[in-house]
Amino acid sequence: MYSKEEAQRLKREFWIDFAEKYPRKWILYDTKIKDFSFKFYVDNKKAQVLIDIEHRSDEKRIVYFEKLESLKTILEDDFVKDLVFEKNFVLENGKKISRIWVEKTDVSVSNRKYWDEIFDFFFEKMNALEMFYFEYGDYIRDLEINT
Repeated sequence: MYSKEEAQRLKREFWIDFAEKYPRKWILYDTKIKDFSFKFYVDNKKAQVLIDIEHRSDEKRIVYFEKLESLKTILEDDFVKDLVFEKNFVLENGKKISRIWVEKTDVSVSNRKYWDEIFDFFFEKMNALEMFYFEYGDYIRDLEINT
């Protein structure tokens, strides 16, 4: 078991090593849509690549989600398989968001032997989601175009 400081140091090293293995700028929060972001997540059980839609307006949040859902077949056939789509995902703090994600289980940020496997998973899945977004971003961003 790691102390809080050791765990923080290990996580910092993890992200530094990831950036060194795959040195590039990711879209993440730079989607040109307010409260619509791409995220990496890792803990001691799983690694995830996520699209979070956290718009304050439930109506707009759901429209963005449904636009992505309307592209689900293309997204899964051409970019990323095994995505989970959840229109009403509740965060630990009780906030309701929409989330789309893919995950790799049985890996741990605390065990360096999994790092390369996590890094490769992060790169492959996030790169594919970004390629999808580059291709369909105009449609997703334009709320005047209905699903």
